[in-house]
Order: sequence, then C-alpha cells, then structure tokens
Amino acid sequence: MARLEAGQAAPKFTLTDHDGTKVSLADFKGSKVIVYFYPKDDTPGCTKEACQFNENLAAFAAADVAVVGISPDGAEKHTRFREKYQLDLPLLSDPDKSVMESYGAFGEKMMYGKQVMGVIRSTFLIDEKGTIERAWYSVKADGHAAKVLEAVSGA
Repeated sequence: MARLEAGQAAPKFTLTDHDGTKVSLADFKGSKVIVYFYPKDDTPGCTKEACQFNENLAAFAAADVAVVGISPDGAEKHTRFREKYQLDLPLLSDPDKSVMESYGAFGEKMMYGKQVMGVIRSTFLIDEKGTIERAWYSVKADGHAAKVLEAVSGA
C-alpha cells in the first residue's frame, strides 16, 4: 500500500453521495478540500470523528476549506447516519474501496492485536490545484478534526 505525501497529485475520484449525486474531486478545483476516510457509519469512533468534523464546518468554511467523508457504506446508511447525528457534511460511498486504495487508506492494519485488511482511518488536505498538501494516516478519531482545523488555519 503506497502512502501519499505532500506535493503528490491527489488521486482523482467520482463517487456518489448520500443523495445519489455524483461528487468528483474536480468539483473542488479552485478551493481546498479535506477528504477523510473512515471505516463505517454509526460506530463509536466514526461517529465521534464525523460529529467533530461537523461541529467545525463553519470554521473550515471560514478557512475556505470543504470537508468530505468517504466510507464503504452505501447511500441509505449514509442518509440514516447523517439524519441521526444532524450531519451537514457530504458522505460519499466507495463500496469497492478503489478510491481508498488509491489514497493508501485501505490495506493491512492492526485491529485488536491481529493483522487484518480494512479501512485505515486517514485524512488528506488537498489544495486548490488537486495536490496533497498534508496527509494523516492511522489517526485517532477523537480530537482529529481539531488537529486538522489547526493545520488548515496555520497553513
């Protein structure tokens, strides 16, 4: 699994969101975007992370940075998750995990002391031209959104 680094071109993607609308990385050209990958809707860590990104959406918007979450879950699960926690950020579906793989956000990881294949909780700050400005891999869900906001505000 290749990890992306600052200065590399962000892999292009087009995925569907919770409403079935196609969303592409190209849609964000000209502005910065946070793309974060998470394992599963409505689990404790993923809920914490999504809610914390959501709580900071106004601050991200003030820094002219959009936020998008991506998981393997489908539109129906995303819709329920968004409604349950009043999430305003778009959630995209990557059921075959191909986009995750292109970002190095899917592969071998340790889970409960065992080596497994799965989603590696990862976040990317992508600049106005589609270049990786910053990459975070194997992040802890709680408090991560604040760290990303701090990096964006200081960037």
